[in-house]
Amino acid sequence: MSAKTRTADVIIVGAGIVGNSAAYYLRKKGLSCIVLEEKMIGDGGSCRNGGGVRQSGRDPREFGLAAYAVKHIWPYLKDELGIDVEYRQTGYLVCGYNEDHYQSIASRVDTAASFGVEMKMLRGDAIKDICPYVSEHVTCAGWTPSDGVSNPMRATLAYYIRARELGAQFITGEKAVRINKIRGRARQVVTESGNVYEGDKILVAAGYYGRPLLKTVGLYVPLQKKLNEMIVTEPAPHMFDHMIGGMSGFYGQQTVHGSFVFGSPSGREYTFFEQDSTETTAVTTSFIAGSIGIDIPAVKSLKVVRTWGGWVDINLDGVPVLGTVEEVPGLLVVIGSSAHGFGPGPAVGLCMAHLAADEPSPVDISKLHYDRFDYLNKQPRYQSASNGGALIR
Repeated sequence: MSAKTRTADVIIVGAGIVGNSAAYYLRKKGLSCIVLEEKMIGDGGSCRNGGGVRQSGRDPREFGLAAYAVKHIWPYLKDELGIDVEYRQTGYLVCGYNEDHYQSIASRVDTAASFGVEMKMLRGDAIKDICPYVSEHVTCAGWTPSDGVSNPMRATLAYYIRARELGAQFITGEKAVRINKIRGRARQVVTESGNVYEGDKILVAAGYYGRPLLKTVGLYVPLQKKLNEMIVTEPAPHMFDHMIGGMSGFYGQQTVHGSFVFGSPSGREYTFFEQDSTETTAVTTSFIAGSIGIDIPAVKSLKVVRTWGGWVDINLDGVPVLGTVEEVPGLLVVIGSSAHGFGPGPAVGLCMAHLAADEPSPVDISKLHYDRFDYLNKQPRYQSASNGGALIR
């Protein structure tokens, strides 16, 4: 097939929850868009996470996005999209095991309060009142009633379905390899097949795989990828509806179907071997199961029926890069969600749609802009010892 040039108001790279929701909101504004996806719709982290929709534990710079999504988007998404995304605002319980954890959770309570979000510090019987299934191992906890859970696959695909119905074009199997600037502005996305997609704005929302694409216009995001692994148990009688997590790193929920979906890093994934694929490992799977069994003994006898893994893009400072980029007019970036981008995802997509339409963002994301890393480019660098260690500026 010969190469083609296609045009739209906005070219989006990445069909996760951000790219799909941005396409939906752009079409509602009457702007045309083409969404390019290298693999399948929702193939990345958007469909490979635990479904948490939380505000608690957020960095202050991203807290506003999470709070906006919880207040203005998630409760109404089923009615707006006409698809049940299995959203339940049933609260989030984060469990701690010692005094250091108590202090850490208490700091989260303070951050939540500064944004007007209720989060309670719990000890003893107050924890059991929320979740009688936790063990005595849990000595303190934070409870955020307005947090909740959703089904990641249903939510991501719901936005895709409705965006397509509104006229957004989705093209899978198109790997974006270069951004071209015309007269100083980002205008074109070139794919591996040689096709060219041109628009007034370009939105890169492709997770870790957006990093090499951004390099083609001189943007270097301090990013690494890390494997996120999940387990799914056999269905069990109903125990609780809320999201639950631990300071050990585990998190998860009991779905509406009865199965438990839990995830956690083991901290040992890269100690014994290098992970080059998203295949799950015995190391992390067994760690997740053991960690959950300590905190929630009632699930210890359940069988693990399925596992999956996916890459997450971890940013240097643990929060994403969002918004316009001063160095490259016409370019919008969403990258480095650092394993917690699903919950705020619809709000991020909405903000990007506003910016693509030259409208102000409904949420202040100024502290998440790319320019916060300017200091990295201003640090002195040194040549190797073989070159005498001469200073390079």
